[in-house]
Amino acid sequence: MARVAVDRTVDTDAETVRSRMRDVEPFVRAAGFDEVARSDSTVEIANEVGPVRIELTLELVDDPDAELVYRQREGIFEEMTTRYEVTETDAGTAIEAETEFELDVAVVGSFLDATVISAQRRRELTAQLDYLGE
Repeated sequence: MARVAVDRTVDTDAETVRSRMRDVEPFVRAAGFDEVARSDSTVEIANEVGPVRIELTLELVDDPDAELVYRQREGIFEEMTTRYEVTETDAGTAIEAETEFELDVAVVGSFLDATVISAQRRRELTAQLDYLGE
């Protein structure tokens, strides 16, 4: 299983960070996805990665140990889960974002491998943390 994690401490207060995160559609869109649509506990996203269009259906998961968790229900991964944690510290609000994934090789093919997906996901998570720190 591959893992991508980014973290940052921001000056934005923790409640504002949590509120922005709970507003799931704009928060997910901040990752730079071409399309984002939410319906109840389902989020559908689409993104162009090079010549490949990736479409995922995500399910929001209730996890008392994280601010936000979603996992893939349909898409290119054998499995994929992303979790976000928010902690108040003396230095500001600490945000940790982590995605763990395993590619479904039969679906992905030779163009996309774990290295390409990891680099793309790191950019997406970083963009989301930028959004939370605004």
